[in-house]
Amino acid sequence: MPSQTPDAAVKGQIGVRTLIAMKRRREPIVCLTCYDASFARFLEQAGVDVMLVGDSLGMVLQGHATTLPVTLDQMVYHSACVARGRERALLVADLPFLSYASPDRALDAAGRLMQEGGAQMVKLEGGEAVAETVQLLTSQGIPVCGHLGLLPQSIHRLGGFRYQGRDQAAAERIQQEASALQAAGAALLVLECVPATLAQAISERLEIPVIGIGAGAGTDGQVLVLYDVLGVSAGRVPSFSKDFLAAAGSIGGALAAYVRDVRSRSFPDAEHTPF
Repeated sequence: MPSQTPDAAVKGQIGVRTLIAMKRRREPIVCLTCYDASFARFLEQAGVDVMLVGDSLGMVLQGHATTLPVTLDQMVYHSACVARGRERALLVADLPFLSYASPDRALDAAGRLMQEGGAQMVKLEGGEAVAETVQLLTSQGIPVCGHLGLLPQSIHRLGGFRYQGRDQAAAERIQQEASALQAAGAALLVLECVPATLAQAISERLEIPVIGIGAGAGTDGQVLVLYDVLGVSAGRVPSFSKDFLAAAGSIGGALAAYVRDVRSRSFPDAEHTPF
């Protein structure tokens, strides 16, 4: 069952129950990564529902090849920056590599992200292996977002940034992991780089909202890395992403176009759905 976490304390803000209601109305949820107060204000003006302070900052801000070097202190810092710029959107922050290696360690890390970083929900990678951790966090009033499919913090084990769940056994495993996260109390789930048919099936099965990235248009919402949306990411841009700034001509216009296209389910289209 979905988490019973109360909705946002301030009227007009987006909370867990807001997202569940959007899923039931089949109203797409718009999510973007964000790393500072200035961009948080741009995202608010565009009408983004969820701001994700992702450990992707290790790649797009710090220039690392992976997310692994990102520290908890850095995540707390960037989350606090975004918190000072947000007003309505739900603020979700990643638990970085090894910060949730044990349930107790995860509780300490999540506590810092919420108390010092202003996060309203924390995100962690993995399925059944982190179910006990999800249960502990939710029992202490900490909303949790799960993350399945391509797991950037496990990139060395996975052998690179590759699509997951493409054969029947792998697809069934991801479905089981998704159900386990929901049963443990997760309030939200991100599915990254899985086939569109699998992502849609999981979205239809779960009661909690499912946000896709490189997972087709059949999920309850979409998330992209902000710098990819603005076409300023260094290095190779994922095939599922899109540069919205090129046509819009301004940051505000690009973000508004992204929100509009996700709401209308015109993004992702076939060109941005590899599988």
